[in-house]
Amino acid sequence: MADFPLKIENVVVVAMLGVNIPLKNMISSAQKTEYEAEHSSGVVYKPVGLDGVAALIFSSGTVICTGSKSVDAARDAINKVVDKIRENGIDVPGDFEMKIESIVASSKVKNQLKLEELATSLENAEYEPNRFPGLIYRMSEPKVSFLLFPTGKIICTGAQSVKDVQKALRRFMEKLKGAGVKADVV
Repeated sequence: MADFPLKIENVVVVAMLGVNIPLKNMISSAQKTEYEAEHSSGVVYKPVGLDGVAALIFSSGTVICTGSKSVDAARDAINKVVDKIRENGIDVPGDFEMKIESIVASSKVKNQLKLEELATSLENAEYEPNRFPGLIYRMSEPKVSFLLFPTGKIICTGAQSVKDVQKALRRFMEKLKGAGVKADVV
């Protein structure tokens, strides 16, 4: 079966650098940093030249980077953040641990979705239109969640690889077809 067209909306990467980071050094020397000790235990750093990307840097050496539109761009963003940390005199090992925490991707089916009907025909589905305008469907393998909207837009969140997004989307489209939904993608 062919892959479904999808758009990567966000990739969240976590790096464990294995060193402590004095946050005051980052605040005083790095441009585009924000730190509010009463609200967060980390420094928000927005790397120059990476629009929409932000990194949350913790003193423990954990860095969470969000806002990239591909896995490669997310890895590049983490490396740029690590370079900035090194510029501040912190000796970060070259072999630090990095993992994709979550990928958010979207796709669309051609026709409108009847969410009330889907909520009754799909197990693991939640639909409370007074609280949220979409249907939430949780899948256990791969472990992802889908958000469905009446327009046919489908958002997949929680995958740890693009391959898992495609696998989950294929399985989900089969479930939709099993529920009587004509699920032709745009």
